[in-house]
Amino acid sequence: MLGAIGLDEPHEAAYRALVAEGAAELGALARRLGRGEGETRAALHALELHGLAARSSAGPGRWVAAPPGVALGALLTQRRHELDQAELAAALLAEEYRAGGERTPAHDLLEVVTGTTAIAQRFIQLQLGAKESVRALVTGAPVAVSGMENDAEEEVVGRGVAYRVVIEREVLHQPSGLVELSAALGREERVRVVDEVPTKLVLADDTLAMVPLTSRGPEPAALVVHASGLLDALSGLFESVWREALPLRLGASAGEFDEGGEPAPDRTDLEVLSLLLAGMTDASVAKQLDLGLRTVQRRVKGLMELTGSTTRLQLGWHAYERGWVAR
Repeated sequence: MLGAIGLDEPHEAAYRALVAEGAAELGALARRLGRGEGETRAALHALELHGLAARSSAGPGRWVAAPPGVALGALLTQRRHELDQAELAAALLAEEYRAGGERTPAHDLLEVVTGTTAIAQRFIQLQLGAKESVRALVTGAPVAVSGMENDAEEEVVGRGVAYRVVIEREVLHQPSGLVELSAALGREERVRVVDEVPTKLVLADDTLAMVPLTSRGPEPAALVVHASGLLDALSGLFESVWREALPLRLGASAGEFDEGGEPAPDRTDLEVLSLLLAGMTDASVAKQLDLGLRTVQRRVKGLMELTGSTTRLQLGWHAYERGWVAR
């Protein structure tokens, strides 16, 4: 917990133990920590440099803890000052970068990133740098980062960044597909489905994009595109796919409707309907939602009776008209 002010785990453990004792002999502290005296002595010297511990005048080998309120407060103040300076430096560099944008050579508008690890790092970095929106086209075959591994997404959404994602239908059939999508919809991300996306793509605001360059050879490669005509074209591609895609509603996002006390579909009905409109078969829907096939078919029949539909095509139309599925 104190890593933010420069203490690693062994040093923090030593400080906590010393605070608990108030003062302790080197040997006693080492036994309490379950470490050797040499390692404990090194930790105490590090704490001394941070102003968190001092040698006791009561005798050699005895150490006392500095009061946390004073010692940690000083370190926090110092770290805040360093962060303020770093933030100022980042702002100045960003301004310098923007000022030089018009002079940027064409070849500097593109970055080639090679290797799974490098692509994953750049993908995470691109999301963390977004201020307003992240847009993505997602295929069923992740190369560097899967949905379950994308730790940045939840953090970025928590900062108020809007996510719009178009997935291809294959994602729905993956073992963890619906779990990941339900989590995304629960974070109020907007998700739509198409048969197949033209390419993997992620856009951060209107400043950066990443697309695959090649998957051939020993290592994959990706292209990072900075603000340019090419970035505008990629943004237009996303919007075109988004307009044609069908919205997905699962879990908490599939709210219940009750208009004037009339019968209304429940959450499971809306999940079934959303997956069917996304192109899944009755059997696939049953498997994904852990329902029986007859249960799915019975629910579909109930929805058709509720809307007065004679075909599933009509059911889809009524679903849009009644707001059960939003474009």
